[in-house]
Amino acid sequence: MKSGIAALTALVLSLPMAGAAQERGPVTNLPLPRFVSMKASEGNVRRGPSLTHRIDWVFKRRDMPLEITAEHGHWRRVRDRDGAGGWVHYTLLSGVRTAIVEQDMLDILAKPEPGAMVAAQLESGVIARLEECALDWCEISAAGYDGWAPKTALWGVGPDEVFE
Repeated sequence: MKSGIAALTALVLSLPMAGAAQERGPVTNLPLPRFVSMKASEGNVRRGPSLTHRIDWVFKRRDMPLEITAEHGHWRRVRDRDGAGGWVHYTLLSGVRTAIVEQDMLDILAKPEPGAMVAAQLESGVIARLEECALDWCEISAAGYDGWAPKTALWGVGPDEVFE
């Protein structure tokens, strides 16, 4: 019995870990894709990674979470929660983590567990700062309220992402 468990453990440990070979950005060597936020209150989204490329639209929401999908020099290809994207200059982006509430009247809980006391409710579309994320829950702050929300109700954090 013990040797069977030891063999199974050795087999599991020898398997490649999911995401272990995650792609890295050629400029920053940071993981791709990854989430960031808009530092500026307005930012041009271009068709390509230079000032000579046409502006397709303008992001107009400070702290909006964006997902970086590629890097080229001082430019980052990003997409928003609707999948719209393009190239923005890296100076318009921040490493501060934010998320958009995707569920209307989302209960923000005092503890990361179902049935915990409700600290606040947030409307769909509210941008919240991510303080910490566990496997299923994220601690967020928005509009002067702090609490925990299910990760599935937020856009701006990966499903397997955990950080403090």
